[in-house]
Amino acid sequence: MSAPTLTAPVLPPLQIGPLTIASPVVLAPMAGITNRAFRQLCREYGDEGLAAAGPGRPAAPGVGSVGSVEKQDRPGDARGAGGSACLYVSEMITSRALVERTPISMKLIEHGPEETPRSVQLYGVDPATVGRAVRMLVEEDRADHIDLNFGCPVPKVTRKGGGAALPWKTELFRGIVAAAVRGGAAGGIPVTVKMRVGIDADHLTFLDAGRIAEDEGAAAVALHARTASQAYSGRADWPRIAELKAAVTSIPVLGNGDIWSADDALAMVRETGCDGVVVGRGCLGRPWLFTDLAAAFAGSHVRVTPDLAQVCRVLRRHAELLVDFHGEEAKGCRDIRKHVSWYLKGFAVGGQVRQQLGLINTLTDLDRLVAGLDLDQAWPGDAEGQRGRAGSSRIVALPDRWLASRELDGQQRTTIAQAELSVSGG
Repeated sequence: MSAPTLTAPVLPPLQIGPLTIASPVVLAPMAGITNRAFRQLCREYGDEGLAAAGPGRPAAPGVGSVGSVEKQDRPGDARGAGGSACLYVSEMITSRALVERTPISMKLIEHGPEETPRSVQLYGVDPATVGRAVRMLVEEDRADHIDLNFGCPVPKVTRKGGGAALPWKTELFRGIVAAAVRGGAAGGIPVTVKMRVGIDADHLTFLDAGRIAEDEGAAAVALHARTASQAYSGRADWPRIAELKAAVTSIPVLGNGDIWSADDALAMVRETGCDGVVVGRGCLGRPWLFTDLAAAFAGSHVRVTPDLAQVCRVLRRHAELLVDFHGEEAKGCRDIRKHVSWYLKGFAVGGQVRQQLGLINTLTDLDRLVAGLDLDQAWPGDAEGQRGRAGSSRIVALPDRWLASRELDGQQRTTIAQAELSVSGG
């Protein structure tokens, strides 16, 4: 357990409409990552962190599922109305695919019976379709919170005017947010907005988008402090979060970008004044980061530093949960492959074994390879820091003449009507 360098800012629980989230921490939607299996792991570790820092309990190490946090019971009201310490959002789901009830979309909106609040992120480019998708979730009681994706920088999305490109068209953005909020209001379901700073340094959208979302009744806004052009490269521009917080005053403003540790999260809140944090790549192969985060915001010094044996136990359990989620061992094991390098970051494992772990087809394969490792290795210092690919900055792919005006022209309306057709349910 490493000594903390920062003391937690005094923050109230995060209020998202009627939902009270005990720790001001949100798991960012990540395609192919934040399915039901991974959310379950993150939720369990977040609850451990909150329990370790419970009223009258010392923040001391114990025997938890990764060996660093004692699992203790908490009063039922300690985690807020939803039941979990933090908020854990699904993978991005395309509104049109959801309305059409494609198998992949219906799979992605699955939640476990213990998963509350149930949080779903939607992507859409048409107000009417987004509104129908939200109403479907409400009428069929499939969500307690809905987030709208206006931050995706992937070329196949921005090329059609979706994701991070969309807030440039202010009235289209307003229409989508308004339709979603109206649909959610029928069931008391809050709608939030996640976005980026803008398309590039010359075409910023976050302040206008934040004010519009606030005006249209969004329950919170979250800002990834990079432009679409940056993708995940460079450093997140945290001062932009502070600017948004100054501009949007009646609803929570959440910050996202470069949170690799609990101390990073505390630093972001101190430097920007944001009401909470959204954590993405920092928890890849490290779901116990939510123990650190929940504990830190509760004023605890608990930090989880598992050895390789403990990490491998988490990896094995993640694989089991994926097999259960997919309903097929081979498919679950194929899914865990991409997580292996994140879990093993910094450990002396060897390139050949890493390669073999990236080819497993059964849980027996996984067990056999793990059994051959030196499991006594302590948590390595270079396991900290950035996770996932950063890439490099680029020119954003956009529809023709997209930047010429902040209003849609006729051709752009035709283009954007096709935008959801090229994006899968995830």
